[in-house]
This record gives sequence, C-alpha cells and structure tokens, in this order.
Amino acid sequence: MKRIGLYPGTFDPVTLGHMDIIKRAVKLVDTLVIGVATNASKAPLFSLEERSAMVKAEAEKLAAGHAAIRVMPFNTLLVKFAAEVGAGVIIRGLRAVSDFEYEFQMVAMNQRLNTEIETVFLMADPRHQAISSRLVKEIALLGGDIRPFTTPAVAEALFNRSKEKS
Repeated sequence: MKRIGLYPGTFDPVTLGHMDIIKRAVKLVDTLVIGVATNASKAPLFSLEERSAMVKAEAEKLAAGHAAIRVMPFNTLLVKFAAEVGAGVIIRGLRAVSDFEYEFQMVAMNQRLNTEIETVFLMADPRHQAISSRLVKEIALLGGDIRPFTTPAVAEALFNRSKEKS
C-alpha cells in the first residue's frame, strides 16, 4: 500500500524552511502531495498558479530517489482535501513554540472531522526557524536581500514582484 502524505501551505513565497520540510517529508512517504492553499485572508503576493509553479519547480529537485511529488491547489477544508487525495498523513512544520498552540488546536479539530488522517510535525532546521513567508515578503518589499531565505529562482521572482508593487 502506497503511503501518501500531504504538506499544505500558502507558500507565498516558498522559502528554504518549506524546502527543508519537503526534503525531509519525501523520505517518509511514497507520494507527497503539496497542497497550495488559496487563503485569500493572507493577501498573497503571487497568484495561486504562480505559487503552485514555484513550489513544483523547487520541490521536484528534492524528491528524486525518494517520493513522487504532486503539487495541487486547494480551496476546501484541509482534512477533506487530504481524504480526496488519499493522504493518510498531514505533514506540518513547526518553527517555534508559538506555532505549536495553533497547530495543536488544528490537529484536535482535524481529528474530530476525520479520525483516519494523522498529523506529523517536523521541527524546522535551526538554520531556518526564523524564516517565514510573511517576513520574507516584507523584507523584499522594503528592498532587503532575501537570497538567504529562498532559492535563487524564487528570490528573483520576489524581487521582480516587489519592483512591480513599488
């Protein structure tokens, strides 16, 4: 039986922190579905299509020899989407203790909605704990150097989008 995992996020933009979780998650499952959430409440800088394409381009490099990667946008309840793609496990990254309280509540609700889907937390690599998409966008929009936080292709896309916004 194939093990399918789901790693959801907004990925606006995908960061080295996300990439670290993906690189480790592909060792745990046969197929990793990366669910790109619409999440209009976060006012994404990149469209759903752009975010999906960026994640796909960056993630496929990490999966070689491990798991198959599928990048899919979604706009539904997380556990519903997980069931639709056949995922038995949702993979989440934790950067800090502050993330835990929110994630703990989400797991409790998801368990109430679907007891068949487990949640696995991967702790962020200490080198990436401070990286968040929100802060990376803010740094870029203010003209800062984001290259230490993203891949070169994503940094270029973010630099170009920041120029459009200013």
